[in-house]
Amino acid sequence: MALAKEIMGSSMIFERSSLITSSSPFQSRFSNKKRTQFSINPFDLKPMRATNSGNIVAAISDDLVKTLRINTVGKKQEKKEEEEKAVKFKVRAVATVRNKNKEDFKETLVKHFDAFTDKIGRTVVLELISTQVDPKTNEPKKSKPAVLKDWSKKLNLKAERVHYTAEFTVDSAFGSPGAITVTNKHQKEFFLESITIEGFACGPVHFPCNSWVQSQKDHPSKRIFFTNQPYLPSETPSGLRTLREKELENLRGNGKGERKLSDRIYDFDVYNDIGNPDISSELARPTFGGRDFPYPRRCRTGRSSTDTDLMSERRVEKPLPMYVPRDEQFEESKQDTFAACRLKAVLHNLIPSLKASILAEDFANFGEIDSLYKEGLLLKLGIQDDMFKKFPLPKIVTTLQKSSEGLLRYDTPKIVSKDKYAWLRDDEFARQAIAGINPVNIERVTTYPPVSNLDPEIYGPQLHSALTEDHIIGHLDGLSVQQAIETNRLFMVDYHDIYLPFLDRINALDGRKAYATRTILFLTRLGTLKPIAIELSLPPQSSSNRKSKRVVTPPIDATSNWTWQLAKAHVGSNDAGVHQLVNHWLRTHACLEPFILAAHRQLSALHPIYKLLDPHMRYTLEINAVARQTLISADGVIESCFTAGQYGLEISAAAYKNRWRFDMEGLPADLIRRGMAVPDPTQPHGLKLVVEDYPYVNDGLLIWSAIQNWVRTYVERYYPNPNLIRTDTELQAWYSESINVGHADHRDADWWPELSTVDNLVSVLTTIIWLASAQHAALNFGQYPYGGYVPNRPPLMRRLIPDESDPEFASFLEDPQKFFFSSMPSLLQTTKFMAVVDTLSTHSPDEEYIGERQQPSIWTGDGEIVDAFYGFSAEIGRIEKEIEKRNRDPSRRNRCGAGVLPYELMAPSSEPGVTCRGVPNSVSI
Repeated sequence: MALAKEIMGSSMIFERSSLITSSSPFQSRFSNKKRTQFSINPFDLKPMRATNSGNIVAAISDDLVKTLRINTVGKKQEKKEEEEKAVKFKVRAVATVRNKNKEDFKETLVKHFDAFTDKIGRTVVLELISTQVDPKTNEPKKSKPAVLKDWSKKLNLKAERVHYTAEFTVDSAFGSPGAITVTNKHQKEFFLESITIEGFACGPVHFPCNSWVQSQKDHPSKRIFFTNQPYLPSETPSGLRTLREKELENLRGNGKGERKLSDRIYDFDVYNDIGNPDISSELARPTFGGRDFPYPRRCRTGRSSTDTDLMSERRVEKPLPMYVPRDEQFEESKQDTFAACRLKAVLHNLIPSLKASILAEDFANFGEIDSLYKEGLLLKLGIQDDMFKKFPLPKIVTTLQKSSEGLLRYDTPKIVSKDKYAWLRDDEFARQAIAGINPVNIERVTTYPPVSNLDPEIYGPQLHSALTEDHIIGHLDGLSVQQAIETNRLFMVDYHDIYLPFLDRINALDGRKAYATRTILFLTRLGTLKPIAIELSLPPQSSSNRKSKRVVTPPIDATSNWTWQLAKAHVGSNDAGVHQLVNHWLRTHACLEPFILAAHRQLSALHPIYKLLDPHMRYTLEINAVARQTLISADGVIESCFTAGQYGLEISAAAYKNRWRFDMEGLPADLIRRGMAVPDPTQPHGLKLVVEDYPYVNDGLLIWSAIQNWVRTYVERYYPNPNLIRTDTELQAWYSESINVGHADHRDADWWPELSTVDNLVSVLTTIIWLASAQHAALNFGQYPYGGYVPNRPPLMRRLIPDESDPEFASFLEDPQKFFFSSMPSLLQTTKFMAVVDTLSTHSPDEEYIGERQQPSIWTGDGEIVDAFYGFSAEIGRIEKEIEKRNRDPSRRNRCGAGVLPYELMAPSSEPGVTCRGVPNSVSI
């Protein structure tokens, strides 16, 4: 109640002198307590009555009185207007500041120091700025500065949010408020969530801030916050034009110097901080971004170059943080979740004796894998007591695991939770191509045998596929190969061209062996898929004793069964690499970063398109910086745990150069490109699916259409005609910089949509929002549920499959299970990978899901758009119910059945943790 009174208290507090305005009929009679003492006041003269002897005098007196009265009325009117202009009144501001839940000793000390200095004038100062310009100064009208009250009194409040008030004095000619400046004279930064102004005739004025305000000693300039009212650049009120451009200049910076963690500067750079040549030449890595290795650009940090290579930027290693603009850093609950998940990756930093104990250890059987979920790794190794004596672990471990024995005990992945052996079945192997963690590579076969697009000048006749009709004819339900193609029953997952150029180097790495695979799938009459052939390719020069191409078909006996399982494992390893390096990291994380950087640099917070994109940019720069630091870095998780090793980013760069096209990143365009759908205006989404029960697509199209309809409503609200799009300087600058700087290596491509029509703008924005939300969710949050059981999709393989001519063939025949596990990742590699994908699959408590926004009713001042957003949110709720209904439908065999996992990766909402569902607004993990 007290807070409500504080926020909703008197909307206007008048000064005593203005309790009765000049327009009041009572003012002339009662406003002046002291009256003049003159006995004759020309302003009080009345006409004299004329006499016979004084007609002339009387006439003169009448004229004089009339003149005096006219002048008096004129002066009173002028005085009245001046008084009206000078009327001042007070308005109240309520600023909401979000407190930290945890503070270290230094932060607590500075907090108390700030509370003390606040009492003696080192306060937080606010200044209100009008949308109007003062005609006398040609500067925006401003209020008198006001301070936030009671900062020191509220020092010890334990609430997450604390509300402070301030009072501004403005006059009646101030106009509508459009911006507010904040000066933090304290030593410590604080997180300003919002400011609301009460007291203007227009009603409450909202300023959504959601930003860290730095101390004036670190950042002397005033922070600028705008109201929630959106304006196109051409419609910007005169009082805000200069501030609008000034704030963008502040965010762009000058491109010089090393960035401080407290900076809010957004700029571009190449990926030249992946390697660490100063430590070892083996850790040197090329620069990604440029002619040799085309790549999207990342956020510039300005760090100095390494001593060994002037073209490489000096690295920042954990636990030191990597620079991203201050407002892009994880908030506290997100940081806590991330830190807690890292404890499950503690293997990487355990004592050398532990690492040495398990480094080369292979799993002996499937039971040992099961023990990771039942017993935990430390218990399995029998060294848990020794570990706890040597390394007292933080209390947070207790919250993660109730007992020390379960410290590294992982949750059972969903893939084996319903049916322990489901992953072994061919139908499950094929189902995951359309309902697993990587459902975006399957394509319809239009030519058989398949044809490579690699340069024949380099690879020659080896590009010809070894697949023949004989390999598959017996698995086509009586159809010929041509009939299967014509009736859309033949499909393929093709990793041949992606891997083949790198295989010589990959297979030369210690403990890495890979093929370039092609998997042929057949669509049964039940609507499910089955694998009918796997082609395994090697470069011809890789081994003189081994065939460069080999085709494996479904088993007919015990030996061929193990060979088939090994072939599927190699496909899974190919799939895991492409999923992580291309579809997940490149196509969502890396390719979105340029659009985000350009948005902050070129789109004002006042711009309606910035307001639309804002929730879809949250945390992406921070998680990408973390990835550069620990995941894609030299000797990082990707290099350590995936088949491609140190060549992983080169594979990613090749995919960016040869395959990535922004105009094909939207769901409908991607489906048409892969032959998985054909345009059909009679269908609900304008597409006819080739595989009707394709869970990723069935659910994805619902979300795609909801996003597209929401974006179209939004765009048409602000751009009723295309000329407004073409002449929007900020919008065009954002799109141009995204392409010409952020995606500079593709700037000359002719496939970029031209930003000149409503349809094109809707398409561009829908694609960006789709990639940031639903596409990323579909590729990310199933990583542990599907990949946490490593035999299902091993991230790397360590041995090739022997044939009769290989010396290893005898040992394979003698103990095929042992050979199988010696081909899989080692125990250390497995647990390290599991820890990482567990972290990547985890939702934090502060996650914002599609259809949600911070401050949903005031994020924009446009009431029609607020209503439209609530409509979009309701549509997302309906989609969630439809997905639940589909997962209970037994006719949908690819998501419902005995041991079959429901497809929930597109289900919009989720609880915190690893849930295998939930669509956050942004690439936030």
